[in-house]
Amino acid sequence: MPFRPVQSEKLSSAVVRQIEKLILRGILRPGERLPSERELSEQLDVSRPSLREAVAELQIRGLLSPRAGSGIYVADVLGSAFSDALIGLFAKHDEAVFDYLSFRRDMEGLAAERAATAGTDSDLKVIDTLFARMETAHRKRDPADEARLDADFHLAIIEASHNVIMLHMMRSMYQLLREGVFYNRQVMFKQRTTRSALLDQHRLINDALQARDTAGARAAVEAHLNFVEAALFADRKAAEHEAIARQRLERTAARD
Repeated sequence: MPFRPVQSEKLSSAVVRQIEKLILRGILRPGERLPSERELSEQLDVSRPSLREAVAELQIRGLLSPRAGSGIYVADVLGSAFSDALIGLFAKHDEAVFDYLSFRRDMEGLAAERAATAGTDSDLKVIDTLFARMETAHRKRDPADEARLDADFHLAIIEASHNVIMLHMMRSMYQLLREGVFYNRQVMFKQRTTRSALLDQHRLINDALQARDTAGARAAVEAHLNFVEAALFADRKAAEHEAIARQRLERTAARD
């Protein structure tokens, strides 16, 4: 017969499974500090020895990482998505930038469709809250906060799609974006008119999601990324034209 004796689960194993799920679902994020041992044992309602056993197992498996005098953190596992050599290639070639945008357009369009249907009311509330913060940040002269919230807004849409593979894959892509590997986001904010256009595009995305309009959400995401692609292409061409113009200027100056 295929039956086996039923065994009760160790408390430490239950703790391991709960923390695993929180990391898998993106609720606990890379670099995030866990509560103190006392707080965590109280929240989980387990003894400290059981908690220590669970944390030790997760550390061995590379999911948690201790920092001397600071505590236990979720390990930064995103860096393993690409090798250092490949990241170096990404940073040096424009081809990677535009392929990255094409990939984002496909993945985020699909994520927006899924978020409009599979996303819970709480998911949509998170997206709406982030957009409201983008509006507040937009009124500041320094665009850094707006750029950070822009990335958080897009990641919230991917989270709302409830596909954990897509979530972790795209989170690693966004980490490289934040580090300026694919392109420097400040390029998009050189002129206030561009910043306003980008905010309007995010408003359309948010409006479609709040209305649970699947086709509208995908179309708004695709239109936004088409705009980003065109703006970056124009910036590249402007830089190329300026380099040529400087050569002409130097040649003209040499004749004087």
